Amino acid sequence: MSSEVAPARSVSEVLSLYERWGSDHYDEDLSQLDHALQTASRAVSGGAGNALIAAALLHDVGHLLDLDARSSAASSSMSTPSADGGGPAHEDLGARYLAAVFPPSVTGPIALHVRAKRYLCAMEPAYAAGLSLGSRASLIVQGGPLTVAESVAFEANPSSTDAIALRRWDDAGKVLGAEVAPLERYRSLLDHVVTASP
Repeated sequence: MSSEVAPARSVSEVLSLYERWGSDHYDEDLSQLDHALQTASRAVSGGAGNALIAAALLHDVGHLLDLDARSSAASSSMSTPSADGGGPAHEDLGARYLAAVFPPSVTGPIALHVRAKRYLCAMEPAYAAGLSLGSRASLIVQGGPLTVAESVAFEANPSSTDAIALRRWDDAGKVLGAEVAPLERYRSLLDHVVTASP
């Protein structure tokens, strides 16, 4: 995918990506939408604030942008590599896309949620063993556990604590058949986060 992505224009536009591509699977057994809703549900249960719940819901929007771009490229006979294979990583792509609508309290944890996985693998030996098969496979592509210097830099980022919380909900949000609130239930929360941001 090109490193350029048109910025999001509205909450409705963002949610339409989930309506179009939410049934897709990438490297897990459940769909993109199921995973997003489960991750958001974990954030709600964990007592997160609205911005972090929004980040939990939207953390993998970069995957959906990649699917959207590949669909457009296929219809116009262009080739477009995956966001995690030749273009910007899905976490960077998603954070940049959302930044025009959502505040840094949403986009910061999204941008760091993969690095948070790499950080936890470096800091907690048992963490990596508990990762799903898809997350273990992607960890290799993403660079493996952080080095000591990378871990120190990660800890210094103001979004790192929220990114770690998001990562743990991300890891837990992969249960086949889990019953969670539907996507539309989050629209008012997303609208509130947008209107409340300076």
